[in-house]
Amino acid sequence: QVQLVESGGGLVQAGGSLRLSCEVSGSPSTIYVMAWYRQAPGKQRELVAGISRGSSTNYSDSVKGRFTISRDNGKNTVYLQMNSLKPEDTAVYYCKVVTTRATYWGQGTQVTVSS
Repeated sequence: QVQLVESGGGLVQAGGSLRLSCEVSGSPSTIYVMAWYRQAPGKQRELVAGISRGSSTNYSDSVKGRFTISRDNGKNTVYLQMNSLKPEDTAVYYCKVVTTRATYWGQGTQVTVSS
């Protein structure tokens, strides 16, 4: 059974940094796209950043220049380095993985940025 385990969320002051990790376990088939989404209270879930198997990346305009997504294919893990955090970055962050068989989501990790 494929599982996504996220870690690294927490409380940080504005201007600070956090690094999220998402490890895929359970012998998934080939993983194509790995991505991070977030959902703030009362808002729709939105794409933050995505990375292909070949490490092509895309970012939402709101995080460009502050966040960096990366992946380790050998460890089936995707990371999100978040710098210069703002209060508006506060949300539950979800990992999403697209494989040849299915799409999987993590359980979410809370990121709270205080002003």
